[in-house]
Amino acid sequence: MISDGMAEVLRLLRLGEVGDPARACARALGAEGVALSLLLGAERTAEPLWYHPDLSARFEELQFTLGEGPGPDAVSTGSPVLEPDLERVRPERWPALLPAARDLGVHGVCCFPLGVGAIRVGVLTLLCDGERRLSRQQYTDAAALTATLTGALLNGDRRDGGGGGGEGGDGNGPELGTALEPPSALSRAVVHQATGMVSAQLDVSIQEALLRLRAHAYGSERPLGEIAADVVARRLRFNDDFDDDFDDDVSGPYSPDGGKG
Repeated sequence: MISDGMAEVLRLLRLGEVGDPARACARALGAEGVALSLLLGAERTAEPLWYHPDLSARFEELQFTLGEGPGPDAVSTGSPVLEPDLERVRPERWPALLPAARDLGVHGVCCFPLGVGAIRVGVLTLLCDGERRLSRQQYTDAAALTATLTGALLNGDRRDGGGGGGEGGDGNGPELGTALEPPSALSRAVVHQATGMVSAQLDVSIQEALLRLRAHAYGSERPLGEIAADVVARRLRFNDDFDDDFDDDVSGPYSPDGGKG
């Protein structure tokens, strides 16, 4: 049975009366932080929807940049990934993420995929204090929250006046109003654009292009979004030379077509 605190949060979410859903969920779950990301685009990129506190957002960005961690694993397997104490995780499991998470001050993470069967629509991430395991009550509350969010997303709920279920809904599912509205300006949009440009520059698949972007971000110790912005601004161009994966003109924008495009 879910706790009274989570029951109240779910009630307020359905009424659209939660001003800061991430903070409310973190409080009800007793978590150090909470983040909800939706899977958008052809690459099913995790787009952050809401989070609390800022550390949750930084950890989500870290997972996105490295392409590894409990979030990607939860999405891949369709099962919760519970690691409330990252110090106990084998180093080879997430070799890049674990030391970076430690430097960030993240001690434990539990991720719950949003979806049904092979369908994935998002992931809910909880930050833990690293000193205790996730309690049975916390797991029950997190599972209830995940089920509610999944149902609302699959029902297409947007509170658009279309009978309570939105496009594809039957009017009987949960209504979460603007709590699940994708942001008007997607923070990953520049990454999608840069991935396409690198794919064209190297004549490789979108998946490989994203891997090359991530490798460069990891090697330069910069967020993937910054690397993508440099590619889009033509300050950074990838080539197919194995020994020199990229050309980086730090003095200003670099236009490989002579400024004609």
